[in-house]
Amino acid sequence: MNIQRPVQVLLATAIIATLSACALGPGQRMMRSASVPSGEGDAQSDVRMVPITQSLVAAPRAAVALPPTLAQYRPEEYRIQPGDTLIVTVWDHPELTTPAGSQQQAATNGRLVQPDGSFFFPYAGKLNVTDQTIEQVRSTLASRLSQYLKSPQVDVNVVGHGAKVSLQGAFEDTTPQEFTTVPLTLSQAVGRARIDVEQADLSGFVLTRDGTDYPLDLDALNRGSVAADVYLKPGDRLYMPFNDRKQVYVIGEVLRPQALTFKTTDMSLTQALGRTGGLNPVTAKGGAVYVIRGMEDNAPDQATVYHLDATSPVAFTLADRFSLRPGDVVWVGPAGVTRWNRFLTQLLPLSGIISNAASAQYNFDRGN
Repeated sequence: MNIQRPVQVLLATAIIATLSACALGPGQRMMRSASVPSGEGDAQSDVRMVPITQSLVAAPRAAVALPPTLAQYRPEEYRIQPGDTLIVTVWDHPELTTPAGSQQQAATNGRLVQPDGSFFFPYAGKLNVTDQTIEQVRSTLASRLSQYLKSPQVDVNVVGHGAKVSLQGAFEDTTPQEFTTVPLTLSQAVGRARIDVEQADLSGFVLTRDGTDYPLDLDALNRGSVAADVYLKPGDRLYMPFNDRKQVYVIGEVLRPQALTFKTTDMSLTQALGRTGGLNPVTAKGGAVYVIRGMEDNAPDQATVYHLDATSPVAFTLADRFSLRPGDVVWVGPAGVTRWNRFLTQLLPLSGIISNAASAQYNFDRGN
């Protein structure tokens, strides 16, 4: 049996493959095809290629402002709500002021405003105090008690509050916060709740009031200066979303390919590359940095690929102004020599097979 010719065929095939290694090298590469036009792209294509240039990133960021409805709201004087606990002091009449005894806590001697807004006090009877100010309640009590007491001196304080603001999401403490006679602001409520800085998405914050959602980008509002504070209203709901779905993906020839989560309005291309260790100096091709973005609302039938020519370090001044969006894929392509080396690595097992075949052929011929 003569297997010399098959061995020669294998050797010839290996030589041809080696000469074509640059074209056949393993790994992904960005290829232009009929569906990926050059330049600014074609509206009729499935994908458009857009270079990252000075003109693309020169547009200033749009200013962010508070919704007028929130910015203009000013709380009125505190008004009694169901669930409030009132302490009524009638001077020189401890039997009315501290019926449970002076040694008890203030809340023990307090009187609860019922869910229907009613409030009972001896000799004054049952009163509806919902949405009344503290002064209005004091005046009503003094008027009714004057029928039994001579010139009663009455004082009213709120020691427990039924009106609350609720909190949900990426806060360390989501316990509902009570309103007091001192107005409560958004910054105070958020400060008490303490933001979970590792998991929060500051740009997705939502304040819900009277059935209306108000998205508030806390990062953008405070960029450059502290935004004007917002006064909260009883019944408001504060929601801080988690950032687990706000990711960009950096793959290819970087030192640490990974998914990156960010909690601010956006992330620049420079930040994304920096957090993954930067371009691999051995395997990366400097000019092959791409941002692959899926279909957008204004172009639902067309994806966009942005290309950064990073052959010069100056290019990262453009990358610093290029904002990534959740779901973007940053891909750094390999250098030609990298594909060559990887090709050779895959070729070595084949060369071993050929060498063993040739050795077997030699031993077979000698044995004959």
